[in-house]
Amino acid sequence: MTDYRPRVVDAELGLCMAAMGAVFIDGPKAVGKTRTAVQVARSVFRMDVDEAARAALEVAPEQLFSSPTPIVFDEWQEAPRLWNLVRRAVDDHTEKGLYLLTGSSRPRDEVRVHSGAGRIARLRMRPMTLFETGHSTGEVSLQRLLEGGDPEGASSGLTIVELLERLVIGGWPDLLNAGEREAVLWLSDYLRTVVEVDVPGLGPRRNPGNITRLLSSLGRSVAAPLNLSSLAQDVGGADGPIAQETMKNYMDALERLMLIEPIPAWRPHMRSRTRLRASAVHHFVDPSLGTAALGVGTHQLLQDLNAAGLHFESLVMRDLRVYGQPLGATLASWRDTQTGHEIDAVLELPDGRWAGIEVKLGESAADAAADSLLRMASKIDQDRHGAPAALIVVTGGRFSYRRPDGVCVVPITALGP
Repeated sequence: MTDYRPRVVDAELGLCMAAMGAVFIDGPKAVGKTRTAVQVARSVFRMDVDEAARAALEVAPEQLFSSPTPIVFDEWQEAPRLWNLVRRAVDDHTEKGLYLLTGSSRPRDEVRVHSGAGRIARLRMRPMTLFETGHSTGEVSLQRLLEGGDPEGASSGLTIVELLERLVIGGWPDLLNAGEREAVLWLSDYLRTVVEVDVPGLGPRRNPGNITRLLSSLGRSVAAPLNLSSLAQDVGGADGPIAQETMKNYMDALERLMLIEPIPAWRPHMRSRTRLRASAVHHFVDPSLGTAALGVGTHQLLQDLNAAGLHFESLVMRDLRVYGQPLGATLASWRDTQTGHEIDAVLELPDGRWAGIEVKLGESAADAAADSLLRMASKIDQDRHGAPAALIVVTGGRFSYRRPDGVCVVPITALGP
């Protein structure tokens, strides 16, 4: 494909293919998994639409596996036995990077597959970041910040209105050149398919009306701790809350489709007996899903900047996940339940280094955000957990700089991997 736009995950894919016989690329529907995989493939089988390939898989699978490698098996979960066949084929060869599996969901509940440990690498893809869509310069490297570097680099110059428009459109490759009106229609159809086809297709007892109400409720509670009891009440409506087991079933379905990504609570060593929140904070995999579920656009967000700030936080979490993934970084949330003091995210690296992150749509709020980060860092037992590698305020503003107190202020439109 000549119109392919490079992704942060491309380099990770190359490393995985060099190390393992097969790579499983997963992620929500329409994030560009197939488009990324075919850039390095010589053979492609689309298992959701290729009836001949599915038939060959049942009677003579060796015909598929004799195709030129690397081979992409797109939407492999439509033919679940492929997983074990790929695992076996890897065992039978010494070469690396032979097979690529792509998929938008886990197999149905009753399908069992063996572990691919040591044979099949797993690589997560998410919607495109502002850097990947060309709306961030990427001049301020997250990796460099975590290594102690200064935030030096210009923003792309997006206004708050333009930034909120990008939030509503989202990071979907199909919407790269779309306006907000076209994007709203696309996203409405995307969610309708999720509600009517994708979630019910994962198993029984998944009511489309309930799922629609759940998505709206999640849209209203974005960037907040998950409260299953409140969600169950919203979903049940006038009929009363739905059963907790049903509620967990719905949430499990959305996680299996990789549409929501809760941020777990961080539990570091503290200087005092501070009680920390244990519940996860909810975010959609892309902020556009939250606004689409609520039926709101840029105009409505401008009328409620508090809500806009929460959806902007989801956008920042999406981009941080993508930029941090090659580093092995994970995100967590932190809140002192006794005082209510919280910060938006803690980014933790495999070697134990960590960074505190606050997100503010308006750059004028950077001072308060920096104070919050410094206060939080002072409560961590740094003798046991280490000093922060960085304290970062991510804004919707224009300027990148390091404050005299050491806190870095970075516009999301300047941030990159």
